[in-house]
Amino acid sequence: MHIAVVGPTHPHTGGIVHHTTEMSHQLAAAGHTVDLVSWSAQYPAFLHPGTLRVPGGEPEVRLFPAATYPLVWWNPITWWRTGVSLRHYDAVVLVHASTVQVPAYLTLLHALRSGSRRLLAPRVVVVAHNVFPHERHRGDTLFVKALLSRVAAVLVHSPELATLAKTVVQQHADVVVADIPPHLPAVPIARRPASETEVPFNRLLFFGTVRPYKGLDVLLQALVNLPGVKLIVAGDIWSGVSGLRDQIAALGLLDRVMLRPSYVAGSEIAGLFRDVDALVLPYRAGTASQNVLLAHAMGAPVIATRAGTLASQVNDGVDGVLAEPDDVDDLTAALLRFYTPGTPQRLRAGVPVVDTESSWNSYVEVLTTALAGVVPVAGSRASR
Repeated sequence: MHIAVVGPTHPHTGGIVHHTTEMSHQLAAAGHTVDLVSWSAQYPAFLHPGTLRVPGGEPEVRLFPAATYPLVWWNPITWWRTGVSLRHYDAVVLVHASTVQVPAYLTLLHALRSGSRRLLAPRVVVVAHNVFPHERHRGDTLFVKALLSRVAAVLVHSPELATLAKTVVQQHADVVVADIPPHLPAVPIARRPASETEVPFNRLLFFGTVRPYKGLDVLLQALVNLPGVKLIVAGDIWSGVSGLRDQIAALGLLDRVMLRPSYVAGSEIAGLFRDVDALVLPYRAGTASQNVLLAHAMGAPVIATRAGTLASQVNDGVDGVLAEPDDVDDLTAALLRFYTPGTPQRLRAGVPVVDTESSWNSYVEVLTTALAGVVPVAGSRASR
């Protein structure tokens, strides 16, 4: 098939950039002709307080050779022109993560189909990292329904998201599920053997953009009950550093919480994981997180809540510990279980090796089946 993937790539930042770029590579490796159609300007800065572009411009992904950047968030003409340019493709993948981009996608779809005979128009599949934004706003439901009901199929990364998507699309589109595969930074990642950590460092890591749904405030409250444990917080802080510092001070944790309030380049990730006992993901809510796979690639166990797909990614008592979302007491209990003598070392020894190849093979099979319009086998992972 001749496939156009419409979504973000370098020099933009974020896990969806990594996923979109690697997905394009994997589709090409499967024998398809692929073009990656991206954004020269993706978001208005006031809606995305974090780092928008990779500092210094050094690529953190395997650059995709057939990438263009015609889309501009503030220029509807670019939306229409891009849609016209996609008319000759066999299939189009729209990468959806934010309602902000839905008007552009709706315009693109109208342009794509307005000049084509309906039977010859490309089949369009949306890869929905989130059906709705993590922080909902008025109008989100209307916009998302308008997009997802105008495409042939929607691919999501968890059964929970599939259920949500079905309530939106009703009978207008197929909904398929594929486990999110590893799309790690294109930098050397050294997995630390369990034997190298004979005693715990008494240090934990919170990694990634700090946003309300990720529950850092819950983790800080739980940390009060573990006086010998320190925490590193590394990533852009959307709500501002001063407010977070005030919260840390109010809890008496200034000497135990180290803030690294900026975008973490791919080349710096290994250093963050080097001297910590575990990655902590105290999410209140969520969909699928790449951070569990990143921690596993580093050989680190994960302490997480059961939000989203985290409970299926972390094997409680084997390679990590699970707690209930938005529950300080339960997260405290999980942290105490983790620091039972000998447990950090045992859980590190249980961290699985990340199987990138087979994960992507399965993902591409589900996606290309949806792009080709083949009805999934009943009861399969890709069934509606």
